[in-house]
Amino acid sequence: MILTHQGVRRAAAVALTTAGALLTASALAAPAQAAAAPSVTGKGAFLLNNASGATVYGKAADTRRQMASTTKIMTIAVVVNTKGVDLNRKVTVKQAYRDYVTKEGASTADLRTGDKVTVRQLLYGTLLPSGCDAAYALADTFGTGKTTADRTKSFIGKMNAKASELKLKNTKFDSFDGISGKGNNYTTPRDLAKIAQYAMKNANFRAVVKATSYKTTAQAPNNKTRTYTWYNTNKLLGSYKGAIGIKTGTGTAAGPCLVFAATRGSKTLVGVVLNGSDRYKDAAKLLDHGFGSTTAKTMKLRSLPADAQRD
Repeated sequence: MILTHQGVRRAAAVALTTAGALLTASALAAPAQAAAAPSVTGKGAFLLNNASGATVYGKAADTRRQMASTTKIMTIAVVVNTKGVDLNRKVTVKQAYRDYVTKEGASTADLRTGDKVTVRQLLYGTLLPSGCDAAYALADTFGTGKTTADRTKSFIGKMNAKASELKLKNTKFDSFDGISGKGNNYTTPRDLAKIAQYAMKNANFRAVVKATSYKTTAQAPNNKTRTYTWYNTNKLLGSYKGAIGIKTGTGTAAGPCLVFAATRGSKTLVGVVLNGSDRYKDAAKLLDHGFGSTTAKTMKLRSLPADAQRD
Protein backbone atom coordinates (compact mmCIF):
# COMPACT_ATOMS: atom_id res chain seq x y z
CA MET A 1 0.00 0.00 0.00
CA ILE A 2 1.26 3.49 -0.87
CA LEU A 3 0.45 6.18 1.64
CA THR A 4 0.14 9.85 0.80
CA HIS A 5 1.89 12.33 3.08
CA GLN A 6 -1.50 12.97 4.69
CA GLY A 7 -2.03 9.23 5.08
CA VAL A 8 1.34 8.83 6.77
CA ARG A 9 0.46 11.54 9.27
CA ARG A 10 -2.87 9.83 10.03
CA ALA A 11 -1.15 6.46 10.52
CA ALA A 12 1.35 8.04 12.90
CA ALA A 13 -1.44 9.67 14.86
CA VAL A 14 -3.30 6.35 15.22
CA ALA A 15 -0.16 4.58 16.40
CA LEU A 16 0.50 7.22 19.03
CA THR A 17 -3.10 7.08 20.23
CA THR A 18 -3.24 3.32 20.56
CA ALA A 19 0.26 2.66 21.90
CA GLY A 20 0.19 5.54 24.37
CA ALA A 21 2.95 7.61 25.94
CA LEU A 22 5.53 4.81 25.90
CA LEU A 23 5.67 4.73 22.07
CA THR A 24 5.76 8.50 21.94
CA ALA A 25 8.81 8.62 24.20
CA SER A 26 10.67 5.87 22.35
CA ALA A 27 10.03 7.51 18.99
CA LEU A 28 11.40 10.80 20.23
CA ALA A 29 14.46 9.08 21.72
CA ALA A 30 15.53 7.45 18.43
CA PRO A 31 16.80 10.11 16.00
CA ALA A 32 18.30 9.05 12.66
CA GLN A 33 21.96 8.06 13.04
CA ALA A 34 24.60 9.67 10.79
CA ALA A 35 26.85 7.29 8.88
CA ALA A 36 30.06 6.54 10.73
CA ALA A 37 33.14 8.33 9.38
CA PRO A 38 35.39 5.99 7.40
CA SER A 39 38.87 4.90 8.45
CA VAL A 40 41.54 5.92 5.91
CA THR A 41 45.27 5.20 5.57
CA GLY A 42 46.14 8.82 4.76
CA LYS A 43 47.93 10.67 7.54
CA GLY A 44 45.86 13.67 6.53
CA ALA A 45 42.55 13.83 4.68
CA PHE A 46 39.71 16.22 3.97
CA LEU A 47 36.44 16.28 2.06
CA LEU A 48 34.25 19.28 1.30
CA ASN A 49 31.02 20.06 -0.49
CA ASN A 50 32.07 21.98 -3.59
CA ALA A 51 28.96 24.17 -3.72
CA SER A 52 28.82 25.27 -0.10
CA GLY A 53 32.39 24.68 1.05
CA ALA A 54 31.01 22.79 4.05
CA THR A 55 33.30 20.23 5.66
CA VAL A 56 32.16 16.64 5.14
CA TYR A 57 35.21 14.88 6.65
CA GLY A 58 38.53 15.81 8.19
CA LYS A 59 41.56 14.00 9.56
CA ALA A 60 44.54 16.07 10.73
CA ALA A 61 42.95 18.64 8.46
CA ASP A 62 45.19 21.51 9.53
CA THR A 63 48.49 19.68 9.91
CA ARG A 64 51.12 20.90 7.44
CA ARG A 65 52.56 18.30 5.07
CA GLN A 66 54.47 18.27 1.82
CA MET A 67 52.23 17.77 -1.20
CA ALA A 68 54.49 16.52 -4.03
CA SER A 69 53.00 16.97 -7.52
CA THR A 70 49.59 18.04 -6.26
CA THR A 71 51.44 21.38 -6.24
CA LYS A 72 50.72 21.48 -9.98
CA ILE A 73 47.06 22.21 -9.27
CA MET A 74 48.09 25.69 -8.19
CA THR A 75 50.57 25.94 -11.09
CA ILE A 76 47.76 25.42 -13.59
CA ALA A 77 45.26 27.50 -11.62
CA VAL A 78 47.60 30.49 -11.84
CA VAL A 79 48.04 30.03 -15.60
CA VAL A 80 44.39 29.54 -16.57
CA ASN A 81 43.28 32.44 -14.40
CA THR A 82 45.89 34.84 -15.81
CA LYS A 83 44.07 37.85 -17.24
CA GLY A 84 43.90 37.63 -21.04
CA VAL A 85 45.62 34.24 -21.16
CA ASP A 86 45.93 32.80 -24.69
CA LEU A 87 45.83 29.01 -24.51
CA ASN A 88 46.88 28.81 -28.16
CA ARG A 89 50.09 30.74 -27.54
CA LYS A 90 53.12 28.81 -28.79
CA VAL A 91 55.98 27.97 -26.42
CA THR A 92 59.31 26.60 -27.67
CA VAL A 93 60.61 23.70 -25.60
CA LYS A 94 64.05 24.38 -24.15
CA GLN A 95 66.75 21.80 -23.50
CA ALA A 96 66.78 23.09 -19.91
CA TYR A 97 63.34 21.55 -19.34
CA ARG A 98 64.58 18.11 -20.35
CA ASP A 99 67.80 18.49 -18.39
CA TYR A 100 65.78 19.36 -15.30
CA VAL A 101 63.67 16.19 -15.28
CA THR A 102 66.77 14.09 -15.97
CA LYS A 103 68.62 15.68 -13.07
CA GLU A 104 65.68 15.29 -10.68
CA GLY A 105 64.52 11.87 -11.91
CA ALA A 106 61.12 13.52 -12.24
CA SER A 107 57.92 12.52 -14.01
CA THR A 108 57.87 13.91 -17.52
CA ALA A 109 55.70 14.75 -20.52
CA ASP A 110 58.81 13.91 -22.59
CA LEU A 111 58.75 17.26 -24.34
CA ARG A 112 61.30 17.40 -27.14
CA THR A 113 63.75 20.27 -27.48
CA GLY A 114 62.77 22.73 -30.20
CA ASP A 115 59.14 21.63 -30.44
CA LYS A 116 56.56 24.39 -30.44
CA VAL A 117 53.70 23.47 -28.13
CA THR A 118 50.68 25.51 -27.08
CA VAL A 119 49.90 26.61 -23.54
CA ARG A 120 46.83 24.35 -23.69
CA GLN A 121 49.03 21.37 -24.54
CA LEU A 122 51.28 22.25 -21.61
CA LEU A 123 48.25 22.15 -19.31
CA TYR A 124 47.62 18.55 -20.33
CA GLY A 125 51.33 17.71 -20.20
CA THR A 126 51.52 19.04 -16.65
CA LEU A 127 48.39 17.49 -15.20
CA LEU A 128 48.01 14.12 -16.98
CA PRO A 129 51.50 12.53 -16.98
CA SER A 130 52.50 14.99 -14.21
CA GLY A 131 55.19 16.42 -16.46
CA CYS A 132 57.67 18.50 -14.51
CA ASP A 133 59.12 19.64 -17.83
CA ALA A 134 55.73 20.99 -18.87
CA ALA A 135 55.29 22.72 -15.50
CA TYR A 136 58.77 24.24 -15.92
CA ALA A 137 57.80 25.54 -19.35
CA LEU A 138 54.69 27.22 -17.94
CA ALA A 139 56.56 28.81 -15.02
CA ASP A 140 59.24 30.07 -17.42
CA THR A 141 56.58 31.47 -19.76
CA PHE A 142 54.25 33.10 -17.24
CA GLY A 143 56.84 34.41 -14.81
CA THR A 144 58.64 37.73 -15.34
CA GLY A 145 62.34 38.50 -15.41
CA LYS A 146 65.42 38.41 -17.61
CA THR A 147 66.52 34.86 -16.86
CA THR A 148 64.79 31.50 -16.52
CA ALA A 149 65.66 31.49 -12.82
CA ASP A 150 64.12 34.93 -12.38
CA ARG A 151 60.98 33.96 -14.24
CA THR A 152 60.40 30.71 -12.34
CA LYS A 153 60.97 32.52 -9.03
CA SER A 154 58.47 35.16 -10.12
CA PHE A 155 55.93 32.50 -11.04
CA ILE A 156 56.27 30.78 -7.67
CA GLY A 157 55.63 34.20 -6.16
CA LYS A 158 52.34 34.30 -8.06
CA MET A 159 51.43 30.90 -6.63
CA ASN A 160 52.03 32.20 -3.10
CA ALA A 161 50.11 35.39 -3.85
CA LYS A 162 47.11 33.31 -4.90
CA ALA A 163 47.38 31.24 -1.70
CA SER A 164 47.32 34.48 0.30
CA GLU A 165 44.35 35.73 -1.71
CA LEU A 166 42.51 32.51 -0.83
CA LYS A 167 43.45 33.13 2.84
CA LEU A 168 45.40 29.88 3.14
CA LYS A 169 47.64 30.46 6.14
CA ASN A 170 49.12 26.96 6.17
CA THR A 171 50.27 26.78 2.56
CA LYS A 172 53.61 27.79 1.05
CA PHE A 173 55.19 27.09 -2.32
CA ASP A 174 58.90 27.04 -3.09
CA SER A 175 58.40 24.99 -6.24
CA PHE A 176 56.33 25.05 -9.44
CA ASP A 177 56.03 21.27 -9.54
CA GLY A 178 56.39 19.90 -6.00
CA ILE A 179 60.10 19.12 -6.09
CA SER A 180 61.28 20.97 -3.01
CA GLY A 181 64.96 21.14 -2.13
CA LYS A 182 64.42 22.60 1.35
CA GLY A 183 61.00 21.19 2.16
CA ASN A 184 59.33 24.60 2.18
CA ASN A 185 56.58 23.43 -0.16
CA TYR A 186 53.71 22.47 2.08
CA THR A 187 49.99 22.65 2.66
CA THR A 188 47.27 21.01 4.75
CA PRO A 189 44.41 18.77 3.63
CA ARG A 190 41.94 21.61 4.23
CA ASP A 191 44.01 24.19 2.34
CA LEU A 192 44.68 21.88 -0.59
CA ALA A 193 40.98 21.08 -0.92
CA LYS A 194 40.29 24.81 -1.08
CA ILE A 195 42.95 25.23 -3.78
CA ALA A 196 41.29 22.44 -5.76
CA GLN A 197 37.86 23.98 -5.21
CA TYR A 198 39.17 27.27 -6.60
CA ALA A 199 40.87 25.59 -9.58
CA MET A 200 37.73 23.64 -10.48
CA LYS A 201 35.84 26.90 -11.03
CA ASN A 202 37.74 27.25 -14.31
CA ALA A 203 36.26 25.35 -17.26
CA ASN A 204 39.64 24.80 -18.93
CA PHE A 205 41.02 23.28 -15.74
CA ARG A 206 38.00 20.99 -15.39
CA ALA A 207 38.34 19.83 -19.00
CA VAL A 208 41.96 18.80 -18.48
CA VAL A 209 41.69 16.95 -15.16
CA LYS A 210 38.73 14.80 -16.23
CA ALA A 211 40.55 13.41 -19.30
CA THR A 212 41.97 9.89 -18.91
CA SER A 213 44.24 10.46 -21.91
CA TYR A 214 45.16 13.11 -24.46
CA LYS A 215 46.69 12.78 -27.92
CA THR A 216 47.95 15.84 -29.75
CA THR A 217 50.43 17.00 -32.37
CA ALA A 218 53.04 19.76 -32.20
CA GLN A 219 55.35 21.48 -34.62
CA ALA A 220 58.80 19.87 -34.44
CA PRO A 221 62.04 21.26 -35.88
CA ASN A 222 62.74 20.92 -39.63
CA ASN A 223 59.03 21.29 -40.47
CA LYS A 224 58.18 17.92 -38.97
CA THR A 225 55.20 17.02 -36.81
CA ARG A 226 55.47 15.38 -33.40
CA THR A 227 52.68 13.34 -31.83
CA TYR A 228 52.34 13.33 -28.06
CA THR A 229 50.14 10.89 -26.14
CA TRP A 230 49.68 11.38 -22.41
CA TYR A 231 47.79 9.24 -19.89
CA ASN A 232 46.28 10.56 -16.68
CA THR A 233 48.10 9.13 -13.65
CA ASN A 234 44.89 9.50 -11.61
CA LYS A 235 43.46 5.97 -11.58
CA LEU A 236 40.29 7.07 -9.81
CA LEU A 237 39.06 8.36 -13.18
CA GLY A 238 37.13 5.61 -14.91
CA SER A 239 37.12 3.58 -11.71
CA TYR A 240 34.82 5.48 -9.35
CA LYS A 241 31.40 6.44 -10.69
CA GLY A 242 31.22 10.19 -11.13
CA ALA A 243 34.96 10.90 -10.70
CA ILE A 244 35.98 14.10 -12.50
CA GLY A 245 39.61 14.63 -11.39
CA ILE A 246 41.96 15.89 -10.05
CA LYS A 247 45.68 15.16 -9.43
CA THR A 248 48.12 12.61 -8.05
CA GLY A 249 51.40 13.28 -6.27
CA THR A 250 54.15 11.09 -4.84
CA GLY A 251 57.35 12.06 -3.07
CA THR A 252 59.82 10.69 -0.57
CA ALA A 253 58.72 13.11 2.14
CA ALA A 254 55.15 13.57 0.96
CA GLY A 255 54.29 9.92 0.37
CA PRO A 256 51.44 9.02 -1.99
CA CYS A 257 48.94 11.90 -2.32
CA LEU A 258 45.69 12.37 -4.18
CA VAL A 259 43.38 15.32 -4.76
CA PHE A 260 40.07 14.12 -6.13
CA ALA A 261 36.56 15.19 -7.06
CA ALA A 262 33.36 13.47 -8.09
CA THR A 263 29.85 14.49 -9.07
CA ARG A 264 26.66 12.54 -8.58
CA GLY A 265 23.36 14.20 -9.35
CA SER A 266 23.63 17.81 -8.26
CA LYS A 267 26.31 17.18 -5.63
CA THR A 268 30.05 17.61 -6.23
CA LEU A 269 32.58 16.66 -3.57
CA VAL A 270 36.26 17.65 -3.50
CA GLY A 271 38.75 15.79 -1.34
CA VAL A 272 42.38 15.28 -0.40
CA VAL A 273 44.45 12.38 0.88
CA LEU A 274 48.03 13.15 1.95
CA ASN A 275 50.57 10.41 2.60
CA GLY A 276 48.16 7.52 2.19
CA SER A 277 49.33 4.00 1.47
CA ASP A 278 45.99 3.20 -0.22
CA ARG A 279 45.03 6.63 -1.54
CA TYR A 280 42.50 5.48 -4.15
CA LYS A 281 40.59 3.30 -1.70
CA ASP A 282 40.77 6.15 0.80
CA ALA A 283 39.30 8.53 -1.77
CA ALA A 284 36.51 6.10 -2.67
CA LYS A 285 35.65 5.62 1.01
CA LEU A 286 35.48 9.36 1.58
CA LEU A 287 33.33 9.92 -1.49
CA ASP A 288 31.03 7.09 -0.46
CA HIS A 289 30.74 8.76 2.94
CA GLY A 290 29.71 12.00 1.26
CA PHE A 291 27.35 10.43 -1.26
CA GLY A 292 25.92 7.76 1.03
CA SER A 293 27.04 4.93 -1.29
CA THR A 294 29.16 1.76 -1.13
CA THR A 295 31.15 1.98 -4.36
CA ALA A 296 34.51 1.52 -2.64
CA LYS A 297 33.73 -2.10 -1.81
CA THR A 298 33.60 -3.18 -5.45
CA MET A 299 35.76 -0.55 -7.18
CA LYS A 300 38.36 -1.88 -9.62
CA LEU A 301 41.10 0.55 -10.55
CA ARG A 302 41.74 1.53 -14.14
CA SER A 303 45.03 0.16 -15.43
CA LEU A 304 47.65 2.42 -16.98
CA PRO A 305 49.55 1.43 -20.15
CA ALA A 306 53.02 0.04 -19.50
CA ASP A 307 54.69 3.13 -20.97
CA ALA A 308 52.58 5.64 -18.99
CA GLN A 309 54.09 7.81 -16.28
CA ARG A 310 53.42 6.91 -12.65
CA ASP A 311 52.96 9.47 -9.93
